[in-house]
Amino acid sequence: MSPFENPSAGFRTTLWVAAIVFFGVGDLTTTAVGLGVAGVVEAGPVVGPVIDRYGVAGIGLVKALVFAGSYGLWRAVPAPHRLGVPLGLAVVGIGVTGWNSLVVAVALAG
Repeated sequence: MSPFENPSAGFRTTLWVAAIVFFGVGDLTTTAVGLGVAGVVEAGPVVGPVIDRYGVAGIGLVKALVFAGSYGLWRAVPAPHRLGVPLGLAVVGIGVTGWNSLVVAVALAG
């Protein structure tokens, strides 16, 4: 049986932790570090203007709003489909954190 068919509390927790670690902390951290490196800018159409107006702290607000909306969606969607919410955040977070890390590494290399 797939863990998606009858997910345990531990599996659900793991997905939410991965979402927080990668989409929340990883993206925020790598973006903040990147903005301190010459030649690196925020290219995101939503977060770019937020950073221009509020600085890196604005990203935290955007992340908080995304997590609040995502948690509301997770509560509204029936199991097992609701697992797509933290899974989606985690997958996007892994991709964005990896991309940001690559951009910073290339900028630092030269």
